Amino acid sequence: MKKIITKLTSKYPFLKWMTNRFILVTVFFVTWLFFFDTYAFFDHLKINEEIQKLEENRDYYKDEILKDEQTIKKLHRMEEVEKYAREKYYMKRENEDIYIIDIETVSESDSKK
Repeated sequence: MKKIITKLTSKYPFLKWMTNRFILVTVFFVTWLFFFDTYAFFDHLKINEEIQKLEENRDYYKDEILKDEQTIKKLHRMEEVEKYAREKYYMKRENEDIYIIDIETVSESDSKK
């Protein structure tokens, strides 16, 4: 076996480095860390994608909180409360009729004609 290795290393000098046990251990260690470890490279990619999605959700909800805070500030006036109730909950005054026009169904029926 030793003769075969010496023949190969004399013929191919780069194999001399590959048969070094320190190199082999280092290659094994790097391979283990890259593919099989708990915090492997591919696991990091998945975790980074999840982090990105969560950060986007955080930013979205921060924007929504700001919008809601602005709406709450407006609702201190009685006229704004009435306007909000009419727009969001379709409330009405006495002796008043409300007609709700769904824009999506109107546009669909126009496109079919």
